[in-house]
Amino acid sequence: MDVVRESAQAGRVVLWEESARDGAQAKTLMGADFRVRLAHATGRIFGADGPRHVVFAAGFPAVCAEEFEAVRRVAVEAEGAVSVAAVCRGVDRDVEQAVASVRGSRHARVMVVVPASDAMARVMVHQPADHALQAATDLVKRARDQDDSVAVDICLADASRADTSLMAHHAQAVTDAGAGLVVLADTVGAQLPDDCRDMFTHVRAACGPDVVLASHLHNDLGLGLANTLQALAAGVRVVSGSWLGIAERAGMVATEQLLFLLARHGGELLGADSEPWWAAPDLARLPHIARMVARETGAPLGVTTPIVGTGVGTISTGTPFVHPELFQPYDPREVLGMEPHVVLTQLASTRVVTAVAARLGHSLDADQTRAAMHWAKTRAYRTGEAVTDDATFAVYLEGLTGSTA
Repeated sequence: MDVVRESAQAGRVVLWEESARDGAQAKTLMGADFRVRLAHATGRIFGADGPRHVVFAAGFPAVCAEEFEAVRRVAVEAEGAVSVAAVCRGVDRDVEQAVASVRGSRHARVMVVVPASDAMARVMVHQPADHALQAATDLVKRARDQDDSVAVDICLADASRADTSLMAHHAQAVTDAGAGLVVLADTVGAQLPDDCRDMFTHVRAACGPDVVLASHLHNDLGLGLANTLQALAAGVRVVSGSWLGIAERAGMVATEQLLFLLARHGGELLGADSEPWWAAPDLARLPHIARMVARETGAPLGVTTPIVGTGVGTISTGTPFVHPELFQPYDPREVLGMEPHVVLTQLASTRVVTAVAARLGHSLDADQTRAAMHWAKTRAYRTGEAVTDDATFAVYLEGLTGSTA
């Protein structure tokens, strides 16, 4: 049984997680051990329903023996946590390797990348797009002949610049040949949201109900998330993302942002009567996984990173300190399990200063508070550093309270 197709056709959202595969093109490398850990951690967001909600793209086996082995390890060791996929080019040898790398794993998949636009087809296979797409049908049949327990998906590269009628015709053909999903990719990340919605709408309308479309949308113009939401609005239920958005060039939609929005605003985005989950995602797991990926890859986890960034839940000025609910769209403690943290900067109010001092074990009177606030502001501009760390402030406070005593 293809649990991913079943989920999508039931209106449930499936995440195609790309950070171990497309993330490598962001000049990162996840070792086999970490890929296994990440697959398990991502699946646990949905508990026992992990395989029905997550396709984990474990890698590109044709790259080298080490990459093949890493994919194989994920297929064997993360079985049951997620649906594991191997990705390959549309040539027989690569397809054989991909199938072999995931063979025997429950809910295993391979995704075969074929060009959909004439421009991409001329570069990738030196043929017109129609010929390349015709060949995809034969690849599906051959892959299914090798092992019919492995689901085969077709990714149409450069779909955003391809003919929608041609894609629809071949999407139906590969589905009739046994393909599980047909992925439309904005490979260059240049598609605008209205165009993205039109692409998915037109292809869906021209296909039969048995064709299950998926999205793979890059972020070169900063529109990966907006375009993915447009794909969902057009009825697509299998959507690609990667932790922290890592992928080639400017990356793609960030997994943590996509899951958060769908979990919190699914009714608004998908329709009030939609049921996007077999098991609702545990959003409190998102910050931990994001930190795991940042440590492993060196991808930055910044102050302004949405949902999981170091600035989430921090307070450094007066009014947000008194009324935080007015300055944030959700409660980080309630939703993400992230405790609020007061930070001392050049913007500090007396309330902020006394709160940080209390955290460090000091109770300040009015004069001491004014002195500490003046010191913090002066220090910030003198050093060029906005944040005064707790250790530095603690030393100052010991001198301040000690001299007063």
